Amino acid sequence: MSRRLILASASPRRADLLGMIGLEFATRPTGVDETPQPGEPAPDLALRLARTKVLAADASPGPSLVVAADTLVVLDGEVLNKPVDRDEAARFLARLAGRRHEVMTGLAVRTHPEEEVATDLTVSRVTFTPMSREEIAWYAASGEGLDKAGAYALQGIGSIFVAGVEGSYTNVIGLPMERLYPHLRRHGLLAISPTNS
Repeated sequence: MSRRLILASASPRRADLLGMIGLEFATRPTGVDETPQPGEPAPDLALRLARTKVLAADASPGPSLVVAADTLVVLDGEVLNKPVDRDEAARFLARLAGRRHEVMTGLAVRTHPEEEVATDLTVSRVTFTPMSREEIAWYAASGEGLDKAGAYALQGIGSIFVAGVEGSYTNVIGLPMERLYPHLRRHGLLAISPTNS
């Protein structure tokens, strides 16, 4: 059974990651309310939002595989969301500078019309270099981090301030490809043929 791939996200970074491996897909953002529930731990929030998004996405017509994700930047147990402006971006960066934080992505994959949903949580640890006030102000002013959790982009200018990544690199960008790959292959969306040597 041939399936279409649907990305339940407006994120250009997630679209880039799927395009990087040659996938064709439709983009269908859901506009889900991402407000945490009182006392909700970050891992639970990431998984709940990914599941909510994958169920909210329009999968019709025909058989499809719907992919949704929610990525959180967590420092000292606190979620650093997308900054509202450059001042908040600078405050986030000042807190991240010279320290290690976690990036958590809840991944949800839904088959349609069977309506089976699989979820997974990936956690990476990112260490920032120390940053001077001038470097923080300069990077915040670039605007690169304004639409990104934690106010930085690993795949952009922000990479010059990242001293190391433990775990999945693509998770930090927003979509852990090594966790998604088995689903893509299982449903025939990314056929890998062995070569004869």
